[in-house]
Amino acid sequence: MSRARLPTFAAFWPFYLSQHAVPACRWLHFLGTSAVVASLVYALATRIWMLLPLCLLLGYGPAWVGHFVIEKNRPATFTYPLWSLFGDFRMWGGMLTGRYWTGTPVAPMTEADAMAESSSSSSA
Repeated sequence: MSRARLPTFAAFWPFYLSQHAVPACRWLHFLGTSAVVASLVYALATRIWMLLPLCLLLGYGPAWVGHFVIEKNRPATFTYPLWSLFGDFRMWGGMLTGRYWTGTPVAPMTEADAMAESSSSSSA
């Protein structure tokens, strides 16, 4: 029997942010995602397709250092790969606009907390 999962991206997003509470972790995500975007643009412009696998290393490398070394948590991408990708780009966009750049306080939240919050808001 598989465990319950967060039902929507809206329910996942607060949990995702809580897993990136330390600004240094967000910085590493921002740098990694920026490197991915630059590498993708370069690979597409030059048609050097061998660069595409590099994008995985550039994106996941800094992010996982942020999680395992700084946050000391497990990356959400292991359980929610697609939503984590969307979340990473949403956070990246928020950092580009200054919303998540300066250490915006984020309340700690476990996946179970997010699940309970999602259940209570959907039954209201």
